[in-house]
Amino acid sequence: MKPEARRAVCPGSFDPVTYGHLDIVGRSAQLYDEVWVAVFHNASKSGLFDVEERLELLRETTADMPNVKVASFQGLVVDFCKQHEVGIIVKGVRAVSDFDYEQQMAQMNFGLGGVETLFMPTNPLYSFLSSSLVKDAAKWGGDIDSHVPDVVARRLHAKFAPEQG
Repeated sequence: MKPEARRAVCPGSFDPVTYGHLDIVGRSAQLYDEVWVAVFHNASKSGLFDVEERLELLRETTADMPNVKVASFQGLVVDFCKQHEVGIIVKGVRAVSDFDYEQQMAQMNFGLGGVETLFMPTNPLYSFLSSSLVKDAAKWGGDIDSHVPDVVARRLHAKFAPEQG
C-alpha cells in the first residue's frame, strides 16, 4: 500500500460477527484505501468463540472486500493504530447509549495517541442487533439466519447443539 494510503480500523470483539458489523466494515471499505478489522483479545475474558475462530469467521465473511485485513490485538487500540499506520477508528453507533460510551473512548484514544474516531450510524436494519442477542437466540434454538452470515449461523448452531438437544 502506498505511504499516503488512508487507513482505518474497525475494532471489536466480534463474538460472533453479525450483519451489523459487516455493514460497518463494508461501508468503511468504501471510504478508505485499507480497513483493518481488529479483534480485541482479552485474556481475562473468555468468549463463545476463541480469537482464532473469530479471525477465521471474519476472514471468510470479508473475503469479498479486497481492501479489508483482519488481525487480532491486545492492549490499546491506539497502539494497534500506530503499529499499522492507521489514522482513524471507525465505530458503529446504534443508539444514544452507544454514543455516550464511544465518545468517552474516542476522547481517550485521541488523548493517548492522537487517533480520530469516526462514528458511523448503524443501518436501521441492524439497529437492534448485537452479538449478545444473536448468541442468546442461537442458544435457545432461535432463527438467527437473517442476522449473521450462513457460516456464522452454522458455527453457532454447532456450539449450542448439545444444549438444544
